[in-house]
Amino acid sequence: MQFGIFSVGDVTPDPTTGRAPTENERIKAMVAIAQKAEEVGLDVFATGEHHNRPFVPSSPTTMLGYVAARTEKLLLSTSTTLITTNDPVKIAEDYAMLQHLADGRVDLMMGRGNTGPVYPWFGKDIRDGISLAVENYALLHRLWREDVVNWEGKFRTPLQSFTSTPRPLDGVAPFVWHGSIRSPEIAEQAAYYGDGFFANNIFWPKDHFRKLINLYRERYAHYGHGTPDQAVVGLGGQAFIRKNSQDAVREFRPYFDNAPVYGHGPAMEDFMRETPLTVGSPQEVIEKTLTFRESFGDYQRQLFLMDHAGLPLKTVLEQLDLLGEEVVPVLRAEMAKNRPAQVPDAPTHAARVAAARQEEELERELRQATAGQEALVKEVDAS
Repeated sequence: MQFGIFSVGDVTPDPTTGRAPTENERIKAMVAIAQKAEEVGLDVFATGEHHNRPFVPSSPTTMLGYVAARTEKLLLSTSTTLITTNDPVKIAEDYAMLQHLADGRVDLMMGRGNTGPVYPWFGKDIRDGISLAVENYALLHRLWREDVVNWEGKFRTPLQSFTSTPRPLDGVAPFVWHGSIRSPEIAEQAAYYGDGFFANNIFWPKDHFRKLINLYRERYAHYGHGTPDQAVVGLGGQAFIRKNSQDAVREFRPYFDNAPVYGHGPAMEDFMRETPLTVGSPQEVIEKTLTFRESFGDYQRQLFLMDHAGLPLKTVLEQLDLLGEEVVPVLRAEMAKNRPAQVPDAPTHAARVAAARQEEELERELRQATAGQEALVKEVDAS
């Protein structure tokens, strides 16, 4: 199972000082956070994609390429790649290039984006969001798997004898997660292609995300990719950790109360009770996170949101120390207990290349066997 962090890259004033970081400071902080994630033994760093203030990560591949050059093992991902407002040809080429530069340490999460004003900035209409996601991903899927593509659709100009470059590393496309907060159509899309499904698991009660995940698992099996428990599921989560819960609650409260998304709304204790947010000790974070398995079944990836709401970089790095040293080792051990043998591991490039080579070998053996049978039939007929 993979553990990591995901960032939305917000530029938010620290409510305890009133100072907001500059865009340069926030971008450099995200890089430092990614490097720290590898240092403390986490598996994944994922960045969002936003084109509106107060967010800075408008170019995920630029940031991830920079991080790739400064890390060795960390798997680089996105917590949103906008499949709706980006050209699928550009996505195909950008992420294949990143895949080569990072030696395969790349996957990505497709998302619609829910910020209405962003769509017209890229010549799109948010009312077409689902249709854009379906059509654009259908093209992207082909671009990574077919050397020459002829294509015509509703939302972009046709392609004639087009080859995206570079081709995916080792002939294997980056693994794709489809992320959704509320759209069953996206869960259906992930199931249809046999891709992963990532549930944000931040702002809504568990019953909401359980419905989406169960739908994805059922439809994954319907399309013949495996049993429901073999579907590839990722979850978000949100935590603020200190050695004891009292310190965590006292320190995080002003950040919670003034956060752009949920600030000035429910009390923090109510929010913790109704959503996956945990503010407390390492043991409390462990206990809350282990309930995710009870709610959603065995899954493959757990990402935590740690750097938001104006938290200073020093505090975030301290959080990662606690996450990597005291929380994740226990979660790894507990999640491995009684894990059914048929539940797949989290996808990696190396494992997917090996599976592709094995499939190619089986197909070659089948062709040889078929050719042998045909030769034998001809020999019998001739005699």
